[in-house]
Amino acid sequence: MLAPVSTTTALADLEQEIAAPGVGPDRLRLVGTPFVPEVRLHLAEDAILWWARMEAAAGRSLPPPYWASVWAGGQALARHLLDHPDLVAGRRVLDLAAGSGLVAIAAALAGADEVVANDVDPYAVAAVTVNARANRVRVTADGDDLLDGVAGVDLVVAGDALYDAGLAARVLPYLRRCAERGVEVLVGDPDRGHLPPDGLDLVASYPVPTTEPSVDSPVRRVQVLRPR
Repeated sequence: MLAPVSTTTALADLEQEIAAPGVGPDRLRLVGTPFVPEVRLHLAEDAILWWARMEAAAGRSLPPPYWASVWAGGQALARHLLDHPDLVAGRRVLDLAAGSGLVAIAAALAGADEVVANDVDPYAVAAVTVNARANRVRVTADGDDLLDGVAGVDLVVAGDALYDAGLAARVLPYLRRCAERGVEVLVGDPDRGHLPPDGLDLVASYPVPTTEPSVDSPVRRVQVLRPR
């Protein structure tokens, strides 16, 4: 059982990590995103090593640092928004399961009027804050569980939010409800095996460089989809 960590504590931890001297695979570095070089993120060269070191220092279990790697679905969505700014210009955007905040930052750079990046991990909320700051954009970081409601925005984006069956079982109904209420929805997914057999239309497909841990192929084919 993970002890609760406040977003204030998580932000202080990340800011301390960023400011600390030293290099190595277990450190955070501000680097360009391979498929979206317009965006720089604080990432770990080896997120597992970073996680182990932070848990040892904290003396407690911490949530897996999914935000410390850049995932293929988010890269494809971010690229799609930057290449098609008409999708977000002047609109309110929610980045669901935002992780590092890559897609939210891309939406802000593409001209969104208001961007919220949502993730239940307080360290992801902190990562969104420091990454938005590094890219000089305004993004509101939110740590609430939104999946039982409906988004009050114009566009919901979800990159790599279907990475296990349990999460997909909550995220997909949420996205469908949003679409039924007139919210535009875009999903970035590298075929992790949890997409429904129908109900989604292909918008675009991208060959995305793989930087996530434990993946053999250097490139993943990622689909950008929308509910019918």
